[in-house]
Amino acid sequence: MTIISWIILGLLAGAIAKFLLPGRDPGGLVGTTLIGVAGAFIGGWISSRWLDHPISKDFYDGATWVAAIGGSLVLLIAYRILFGNSRD
Repeated sequence: MTIISWIILGLLAGAIAKFLLPGRDPGGLVGTTLIGVAGAFIGGWISSRWLDHPISKDFYDGATWVAAIGGSLVLLIAYRILFGNSRD
């Protein structure tokens, strides 16, 4: 996959993570999409490093999507814990 497809995957993973974890985000839509892109990279890295599942070259690989969404969820939860009360 190219860098553009990783960014698209991250944007979609961030949207899915936001759908699975609704609520007010401190960063809004832009922050959520950036967290999705970072989560896709981190999820792919963790998957290839510790789960012994190499990064697939196929955009439609289910394990790649699960890793990207999982990484996005983890980053979104951490972001809410760290900066969740900044909008009050």
